[in-house]
Amino acid sequence: MARMAGTAARAEALLGVGVVSTTPVAGGDICTVTRLRLTDGRGAVIKTRPQAPERFFTREAESLRWLAEADGVRIPQVLADADDCLILEWIEPTRPTPEAAEQFGRALADTHRAGAPQFGAPTDGYIGLAPLPNRPMPTWPEFYASRRVMPYVRAAVDRGALTPSQAKIIDSCMQRIPDLAGPSEPPARLHGDLWSGNVVWGSDSQVWLIDPAAHGGHRETDLALLALFGVPHLQRAMEAYDEHTPLSDGWRERVGLHQLHPLLVHAVLFGGSYGERAAAAARSALDA
Repeated sequence: MARMAGTAARAEALLGVGVVSTTPVAGGDICTVTRLRLTDGRGAVIKTRPQAPERFFTREAESLRWLAEADGVRIPQVLADADDCLILEWIEPTRPTPEAAEQFGRALADTHRAGAPQFGAPTDGYIGLAPLPNRPMPTWPEFYASRRVMPYVRAAVDRGALTPSQAKIIDSCMQRIPDLAGPSEPPARLHGDLWSGNVVWGSDSQVWLIDPAAHGGHRETDLALLALFGVPHLQRAMEAYDEHTPLSDGWRERVGLHQLHPLLVHAVLFGGSYGERAAAAARSALDA
């Protein structure tokens, strides 16, 4: 009760309106997530974490605002952000439908097509609690190898989540990435952490995205992450995306290449079989 009261008081101070009620939201592994009902009739959600890493919430707020500017897939409005919390509008969830998935595919293509000024982002960020280096590079293969793969290979080896032989396979893949990356494309505006847990099926029949690690990258990366952990009606969404904004030839053969980063992040954070799966994804990319 004391924690909920403190959360409500913090929200009131940032929003300038009263909080009528607070309700815990399940599924917040990294942050404590609380639903708020405000005196002005709005619903909101506040994310908190004691001793959050530097700029943890402000970087997320910047990512959400940048994605929203694309006028593509729906993004919750940022109501307030601070060093210790982030407050967003509440999205009422509902059951996934094929029709919403089709709309999502087209909207995600529009977000990607809005583009980015470079491969990377102006500031570093986070993916989960892992640091996410974003310093721009001239091409996507350079950015992906230098900022998305090799830093996590080293960290995974240090943590014993990746063997030296597995790391060698991934390094070989990165040595050949200019040949494996497919046709050159301009930087796309990416969500960057697009797994099913960050996809909210709203009661307004729209799909909403939360918890981004936004940056300029290759659009196939977002799509490969959707496929990695699965999302309802994925095939319908992918078909709608490809019809709306056709993907380059051979994109299916490059899925393993684009799944390397999230698998390595999971290896660093959780260990288990993720290191082995990352090495297998590198082998699939080399054999494609």
